[in-house]
Amino acid sequence: MRTSTFFISSLFTYALALPVPFTDLTLSRLSTRASSTVSATSSTVNNTTLTSNKYVVAHHMVGNTFPYTSQDWLNDIKLAHASGIDGFALNMGSDDWQPARVADAYAAAQNSSLDFKMFLSLDMSILPCSTVNDASSLRALVTTYLSHPNQLRYSRGSATQLPLVSTFAGESCTFGQGSVSDGWRTQFALHPDLQGKITFVPSFFVSPTQMSQFQGVVDGTFNWNGGWPVQLTTDSTGSSSSTLSSTLKNLLGINTTTNAIGKFSGSDDTQPSTASTASALQSLENALSSFIGSTDSDSQFLNASSGSASNNVYIAAVSPWFFTHFGKNSFNKNFLYIADQHLYSKRWESLIPAQEPLVNDSNTTTTSTQPSISDQVDIVEIISWNDYGESHYVGPIEGALPTGSEAWTDGMNHTAWLSLTSYYAAAFKNGSYPSVPLDEERVVMWSRTHPAAANAVSDSVGSVPGSELVLDALWAVTVLSAPANVTLQVVPSSSNSSNSNSTASIAEETFTVPAGLTKLTIPISVPDGMPSVSMRAVVQRGDDTVMELDAASQGFEFVETPQQFNFNAWVGCAGGGCIV
Repeated sequence: MRTSTFFISSLFTYALALPVPFTDLTLSRLSTRASSTVSATSSTVNNTTLTSNKYVVAHHMVGNTFPYTSQDWLNDIKLAHASGIDGFALNMGSDDWQPARVADAYAAAQNSSLDFKMFLSLDMSILPCSTVNDASSLRALVTTYLSHPNQLRYSRGSATQLPLVSTFAGESCTFGQGSVSDGWRTQFALHPDLQGKITFVPSFFVSPTQMSQFQGVVDGTFNWNGGWPVQLTTDSTGSSSSTLSSTLKNLLGINTTTNAIGKFSGSDDTQPSTASTASALQSLENALSSFIGSTDSDSQFLNASSGSASNNVYIAAVSPWFFTHFGKNSFNKNFLYIADQHLYSKRWESLIPAQEPLVNDSNTTTTSTQPSISDQVDIVEIISWNDYGESHYVGPIEGALPTGSEAWTDGMNHTAWLSLTSYYAAAFKNGSYPSVPLDEERVVMWSRTHPAAANAVSDSVGSVPGSELVLDALWAVTVLSAPANVTLQVVPSSSNSSNSNSTASIAEETFTVPAGLTKLTIPISVPDGMPSVSMRAVVQRGDDTVMELDAASQGFEFVETPQQFNFNAWVGCAGGGCIV
């Protein structure tokens, strides 16, 4: 059953604005790191400098860089730096060619003259770690870059800033010792090769209470799964939960993990009334909203570490998306994490001290705020720069993509999200949101390419666990120097030759938007008789159109019946403030 787009728009169209920043805090979108207590330049002094700088880094998959040249690394560095990113966490696996790419990355950073930093993120889901020799190999990798001028150094509450080393996983590594903690202690962190020479902040996939076993071994925590509401996922490898949370089930009034959208929108055998559909969709949206951008898991890790060391470093994950669709004959990964309701923005905002009011997405009357954990977060790590297989890349699509991932990444550029990254990175590092010059205004918009309940014609992998909860919507964020009227539209796609007026709006909503950053959304659906639609955003002041983002002209289509499931996002940007 299809419900009128105009009707559904009243259910969860919304606008939510951040406070207008003070005019004397103007910052360029190209600004680099800064500190709330010391000048930015202090971080470039030698390793005896005491600093409280905050950093923003991006997770860079070295395994996807086989064809990279030094120029490719330099291009990535320049683009990341222009987006407010201070360095790359180099995810390093076991391929014999990867050390050479890591060397190229460090060299390119040094040659860039941008004070751009690098550090190793040892991928312990791939690197061997069962023997003493395995540990010796890891130490050799780390010691290679300890004195490199572009190695990121970070220590909390210490006059000595030590080289930062991280991991992806590693909670099962013993290095030939009797336990995991003894392995990391004796063969890595406290081994004479590294003892007192590094700040070790791994991402171990253990519960917060289990981190106590690593007291005296690690110097902090990287909460990888904090980037998404993983507890909502119905079925995924590596998720913290294999079913819907009991809280969410109770809120929705459901007992199974069957398609909640289908249940509530009437695509099953029964046809609920319009009123019951409206109520159900509102209930679903409200239930999900409390999980989007939540810092609950961060607080659990921070509370668990508070009793062991007051100087523990905390790295918080921020991610815009997650979708992977590899079959059983490949990587056997087929699921998504919920990224609706402006996950990227809300996660950033939860880590910035200048908090916005936290409200239900369709009720902007509430004024309660969430206590910020910003003073406890040292580094934000964006997941990711180039992990195409999981669809959370913010960098350009280049290098060597995992075989099969081109099915959901072709034509799905995400670099427009960097135009939001620059704004949030400045706010995180400076403790306040920057004002926006007129020539740096922008509107960023994204959506999926087919309905959540669509049936794919020829998909050999099958339906996508987690898609039961996603909403059919287009999301937009405006970053403005002055108030404006913003109209979001569902329009005919460029390939829809059956519609004689390709510029006519099928559905639209106009919002009066203040200066600063505002989050907007309306539903998207395909009317009867059309195979597909597209979307458009128009920003106006008086009779003047100051920005227009026409996704149809850039090839975006939201199709009723896809050939294959693709829950990746198409992202676009318009305005002088777009990074690319």
